[in-house]
Amino acid sequence: MRAIRITEFGGPEVMTLTEVPEPQPGPGQLLVEVARAGINYADTHHTENSYLAKTTLPLVPGGEIVGRTQDGRRVVAVVPSGGYAERAIADAAAAFDVPDAVDDLTALAMVVQGTTAWLLLRKSVHLDPGESVVVHAAAGGVGSLAVQLAKAWGAGRVIATASNPDKRQLACDLGADVAVDANAENMTDALREANGGQRVDVVLDMTGGRITDQSLAALAPFGRLAFYGMANRQPPTPIAPASLLAHSTTVAGMWLVHAFRRPDLLSRAMSELFALVAEGRVRAVAGGEYPLSEARRAHEDLRARRTVGKLVLDPAR
Repeated sequence: MRAIRITEFGGPEVMTLTEVPEPQPGPGQLLVEVARAGINYADTHHTENSYLAKTTLPLVPGGEIVGRTQDGRRVVAVVPSGGYAERAIADAAAAFDVPDAVDDLTALAMVVQGTTAWLLLRKSVHLDPGESVVVHAAAGGVGSLAVQLAKAWGAGRVIATASNPDKRQLACDLGADVAVDANAENMTDALREANGGQRVDVVLDMTGGRITDQSLAALAPFGRLAFYGMANRQPPTPIAPASLLAHSTTVAGMWLVHAFRRPDLLSRAMSELFALVAEGRVRAVAGGEYPLSEARRAHEDLRARRTVGKLVLDPAR
């Protein structure tokens, strides 16, 4: 079967379309005919071996798939690897039936990026109605859904950041009350200004470096920052626990992998997300569909911040 395979670590250039052996499911696993494979920022870390979990070679990347099982079920699933292929293996516990009314792109957007946004707001920061919420990278896969969920759950003011005017407008169209330039020289001042001169209650951050540092400085007393990625590859300044006392600050980390040890939690997230989709309160933003043969270009576009919303690969092309 056709798949993207890497045999050395590096950037997008290491991904090659090739023929690989058919995967064979074991006990408790499903063989899925992949209709679409999702693309996540984490995939770019896998190819260069900079992810939290170290990667071994050779590797077929790709952590999420939607398609049909051998018995005809339509499922969306998170997989440890192997998604960029015509067929893939999924653990039954990490596969969720897709309602007929939910299309492939939306299903893929919900299973990783949707559950990430859900967990950040529900579990990491415990959002209370009326609180101000900053969503960095608000036009991206997680960010675009976090903006909508924050509004659906009663946030008082949603402040989006994005790197260009079109992305900022998209964030506002999705429900953000105001959008800030992600390249602002002083993010602390920019966030406080966007919040009417007040410190903010919640920040969802996957950027790293100075953006994390300056967002932390913008938090109000009892404010919470949830850190779930480091897209700019720059670590933030280490935090001294005693410094958190100055504003009764909470800093949380969230890695979706840990949620898969709690299938009850993921099932709850997926059920709630699909219900919000059915009600028209949350929608996936289509960011682009690439042929499997152009996975390299998809990663190049993603890393260059030329994309918005959810990106997918079509294994048939």
